[in-house]
Amino acid sequence: MMADEKVVIFENVNLPAQGFAHMEEIRRQGKLCDVTLKVGDEKFTAHRIVLASTIPYFEAMFTHNMVESKRDEICMQGIEASALEALVNFAYTGKVQISDENVQSLLIGANFLNLYEVKESCCEFITTRLSPANVLGARQFGDQLMEPTIVTCCNSYINRHFTDVTGSEEFNNLPKSDVIDIISRDELNISSEEQVFEASLEWVKQSPEERAEFLPDLVAQVRLPLLTPHYLADVVGTEELIKSSLPCRDLLDEAKDFHLMPERRHHMNSSRTRPRLCTEIVEYIVAVGGLTSSGDSVCTVEIFNPLVGKWTKSTPMRTLRSRVGVSVLDGELYAIGGYNGTARLDTVEVFEPSTMEWKAVAPLTCPRRWRSLTRMTRPRSAAGIVAFDGKIYALGGHDGLSILTLIKVSRVLIYYFLYFIVILLLDILITGKLELNCKTTYYLSLLHSKVECYNKTTRQWVSVCPMQSRRCRLGAVALNGRLYAAGGYDGQRFLKTCEYYDPLLNKWKSVAPMTVPRSRVALVASCGKLYAIGGYDGQNNLTCVEMYDPALDEWVLAPPMVAHEGGVGVGVIPKAFDCKDAFKSAKSLISQSSFSSLRTKAKYS
Repeated sequence: MMADEKVVIFENVNLPAQGFAHMEEIRRQGKLCDVTLKVGDEKFTAHRIVLASTIPYFEAMFTHNMVESKRDEICMQGIEASALEALVNFAYTGKVQISDENVQSLLIGANFLNLYEVKESCCEFITTRLSPANVLGARQFGDQLMEPTIVTCCNSYINRHFTDVTGSEEFNNLPKSDVIDIISRDELNISSEEQVFEASLEWVKQSPEERAEFLPDLVAQVRLPLLTPHYLADVVGTEELIKSSLPCRDLLDEAKDFHLMPERRHHMNSSRTRPRLCTEIVEYIVAVGGLTSSGDSVCTVEIFNPLVGKWTKSTPMRTLRSRVGVSVLDGELYAIGGYNGTARLDTVEVFEPSTMEWKAVAPLTCPRRWRSLTRMTRPRSAAGIVAFDGKIYALGGHDGLSILTLIKVSRVLIYYFLYFIVILLLDILITGKLELNCKTTYYLSLLHSKVECYNKTTRQWVSVCPMQSRRCRLGAVALNGRLYAAGGYDGQRFLKTCEYYDPLLNKWKSVAPMTVPRSRVALVASCGKLYAIGGYDGQNNLTCVEMYDPALDEWVLAPPMVAHEGGVGVGVIPKAFDCKDAFKSAKSLISQSSFSSLRTKAKYS
């Protein structure tokens, strides 16, 4: 303290807390209380000044000359006694206990008294404890209270866990309007449209006498053309409820026409012919192997989280691999073959996201796990890898001496993919590759734009509309029912152009070009966006990444890789659902103004 200071300020920072704690003790003794709150037959005494200081509802009541401000006893309506008692205690202590038993009444009470912090805590409590058994009830509760965070989180959970939710008793008890609202969504996370059809049928069969008349409205939301011909004939066509409904039979005929007359598909373009896409599933992009700046093969692995826009290093592979084939099956990432700097590899290892570890699986040469299939119609360099119908396919490639046209397949896991999308995924592996002769010399004159498609039913490769540009070493991926091709090399230039194939029209269309020319580019889809990762621009291996938004038709630069150069293999694995992340995401999506407009207004009688 300076000698000339005449004023000293003493502060007891603990006094407010101590004071409120002492006032709570005085209240419990029934001393100095000047107001009684009544709910039914229960009464709670308190101090007006404390209530007005801590609860906005009572501040408005006691300071705006309301009728109640002059009464010694105030009847409270629209709030349960237990909730009012807990919130009055909160006014003195700043603490409230939230549980499964009281969260709903507490949320209603906090909403009524305009205690927004308590209300937000109740919303978070509900949304972080969602399950298939309670999510539909929670959504209905949130809808009744007009709480957008609860409704948004519940809808996200339903979309991501559709099959589990539709197997619950709550789903079978839903009214028709709610069932249609759910099964009509584009965002459903399903492996096949069969799951939507079976959920709809099961709902009707819970009470067929009352619900059979609703079946046409439900089946109209099922994307029957995306079901396999065998399922349409053996399951849908033999169902008695379908056979007895003329509108349902018409929808079945539409689906059959879609398969029988592919040349007319462009006339059938509707919501029923577009695959669903659950963009709410957060998908991590995993970059494995590749080359250093000096050209050495590496075993490095790094993972990109599109939500935070950041690359982080992960557990390295067991083996050095560049130009490695990558595929994802049942949430696990397979690294297949590649080059270790001295020899080409036939080994395979798999990355398990749950343990963040790699383990070895059967090599490509193991006859017990891998078997040969039909050859492609044209030889192509660079092996392509894809997961299809519970199997992993290895197509084409080069073994250092000769071109490989043989397709090998491994029965790794039983996992079903949407048929329509799988056909697009198979196209990825055989689009515009650069051909080699037996001396491994590149013949650029043989570089082409042709595209072939594998027909699962006939087990044959067929040609479809060629790309607009000749390109090899391109990136290709399926998104929203389209096959995108980006970058590559046309024999003279390294390309930054991008185009997509529409299978309904059997045509290619150009879209916005990338910002950087790149061949050997890894193109993947995550969260409804495309990511062009790495590659070669003619002079340097690239670490830069760019993202394409189909809605804006625009490419923007994304965070670059930190541990990879060229020759990288890339796959996408889904992130497990995190209720806390969903709550935070829902809050960020709802602006404060729109949130305020939905608040239930406090009313005074």
